[in-house]
Amino acid sequence: MAEHDYDVLVIGAGPGGYVAAIRAAQLGLKTACAESRETLGGTCLNVGCIPSKALLHGSELFEEAHDGTLAKFGVQVGSVTLDLPAMMGEKSTAVTELTGGIEYLFKKNKVTWLKGRASFTGNNSVEVAGQTVTAKNIVIATGSSVTPLPGVEIDNAAGVVVDSTGAIALKQVPKRMVVIGGGVIGLELGSVWRRLGAEVVVVEFLDQLLPGMDGEIRKEAAKVFKRQGMELRLSTKVTGVAVNGASATLTLEPAAGGAAETLDADCVLVAIGRRPNTDGLALDRIGLQVNGKGQIETDHDFRTKADGVWAIGDVVPGPMLAHKAEDEGIAVAENIAGQVGIVNHAVIPSVVYTLPEFAGVGLSEEGAKEAGHEIKVGKFPMAANSRAKTNRDTTGWVKVIADATSDKVLGVWMVSSLAGTMIAQAAQAMEFGATSEDIAYTCHAHPTHSEAIKEAAMAVRGKPIHI
Repeated sequence: MAEHDYDVLVIGAGPGGYVAAIRAAQLGLKTACAESRETLGGTCLNVGCIPSKALLHGSELFEEAHDGTLAKFGVQVGSVTLDLPAMMGEKSTAVTELTGGIEYLFKKNKVTWLKGRASFTGNNSVEVAGQTVTAKNIVIATGSSVTPLPGVEIDNAAGVVVDSTGAIALKQVPKRMVVIGGGVIGLELGSVWRRLGAEVVVVEFLDQLLPGMDGEIRKEAAKVFKRQGMELRLSTKVTGVAVNGASATLTLEPAAGGAAETLDADCVLVAIGRRPNTDGLALDRIGLQVNGKGQIETDHDFRTKADGVWAIGDVVPGPMLAHKAEDEGIAVAENIAGQVGIVNHAVIPSVVYTLPEFAGVGLSEEGAKEAGHEIKVGKFPMAANSRAKTNRDTTGWVKVIADATSDKVLGVWMVSSLAGTMIAQAAQAMEFGATSEDIAYTCHAHPTHSEAIKEAAMAVRGKPIHI
């Protein structure tokens, strides 16, 4: 008789959890995954990455038809109107297809779905829906949830003060939306509703948007969103939100202190960040404590201090990104199986899926200097890229940061409509330890947006062709 019910039990079926469960099963381990949602995929697939991208795409198509972009290319569409329920329906279809796809993969790989919330009863046991389940190895992959703003109550059903979940399910286009937080989520969702007709005001405590990204990216973002019609209130803090029926009044003041003012809105989106989901796990029963950021500390192989317990994704230190969690899911399963699972956390790309997109991987220019590198920087504008020119898609640039002595690429940052796809080349190059010369002497297809990466790499040595 087996000592445990399962070899591996994964708590959480988000991008990290479901990938860990599938990989563990592929490696011959008897695997289960505990998930309390009615559908698999976690925040990302259900109310995060996937539905927001469907709305971003739909809103971009609407704007192209509405603002005359299509007409400029000879596509005459006549009167353009928005059918918001249809757009929301397409979003829901994408979510259903993808979450159903994971359920299929669970069945295909013989992963058992334990429906319910899991809490520890011991190092090798949890309780799920009133039943005790044991496993030789337990992986915590419970993800993260929206960080609340003290004193501000979220009511997604009412649609006046919402978080990201509420912002992808609004019943109508707001006249004025105030976004609290100038990070990725706030800018992506704010841009959706701006394109669909809302007046959008972004309130950010810091003096620039997109904390953590390269300084030039942050400056460029401010220019882009202002040009698109967003009002940016930087170095400003929200001290209160009062709801009055179908509208809200925000109280603002300078981040450094000063006179207060008010701002009215019919929708307020709170997007100040996310926090790890560890409540309800009963970590105290296995002797685990979270750090000052609410995260579970692990070693290089994702082991926690509790024997037989591992952790990945948003609950451990590092960027809260779905693709980072997926890579950790594969690595932790391989480590449990006795193989060598590794994630290179120095090469995790990040993308803001607005239009244009903002993307980066590796060190920012500021980060490289702080790390003691003497650097050379090459930069190439999309305005000089032939494919961008033909598409009338010339906003942005590519920047390559290389070590001045070794020429090793330390970071790549870019602004382009296709930056989220283009950044994969840079990440792969850095994973193989590429120099800027390696990229510069790699043949790129013409005409493509990706030629800008080649030219930026050539610019590190001061020898781009097309500028």
